[in-house]
Amino acid sequence: MAKINLFGASGHAKVIMDIIAARADSVGCLYDDNPRFDAIHGVPVYAAREIELEGPLIVSIGANPVRKLVAGRVPQEFATAIHPSAVVSPSACIGEGTVVMQGAVVQADARIGRHCIVNTGASVDHECKVEDYVHISPHATLCGNVHVGEGAWIGAGSVVIPGVRIGKWCVVGAGSVVVRDIPDGVVAYGSPCRSVKKIAF
Repeated sequence: MAKINLFGASGHAKVIMDIIAARADSVGCLYDDNPRFDAIHGVPVYAAREIELEGPLIVSIGANPVRKLVAGRVPQEFATAIHPSAVVSPSACIGEGTVVMQGAVVQADARIGRHCIVNTGASVDHECKVEDYVHISPHATLCGNVHVGEGAWIGAGSVVIPGVRIGKWCVVGAGSVVVRDIPDGVVAYGSPCRSVKKIAF
């Protein structure tokens, strides 16, 4: 049995706690910069600024920029968490700090970067490349050979057709159908998905 600690005491942390428990591992404690609770589901929460952090660690923060910021400033070893109900090809590669949630599918030769979230029921098909700090939301589908740039957020229920490239730090709105490349740093949504505005990244 492995003991894994989490940084971020939030709803996202609760889901990761369930994943860890389903693997018959345990959560030692949670850290947070500004904790609102003393404990979550019986696991103690400590103010990160007041205690020495211990690993292995998962950054349990849903916001991609904040997850990157925290992961870059803590020196601990990072763990991964893959729910037993997820289907992950033996030829797929999952980076450190990444979580793959209930019912997700990661197909052959897919490459998932560090500190990513492959959320509930999401599908990442063959030979996709998902860079660091990406969030693939619940029931989003990446068809084969999709490339998702660092920090992008693919909204719930979105579909990205084969071979499309999603730029860095993009937000693709829920339910979108992405049929062409999306440039870096934009909000895009719709069916077909179109860039709507630029965002700072």
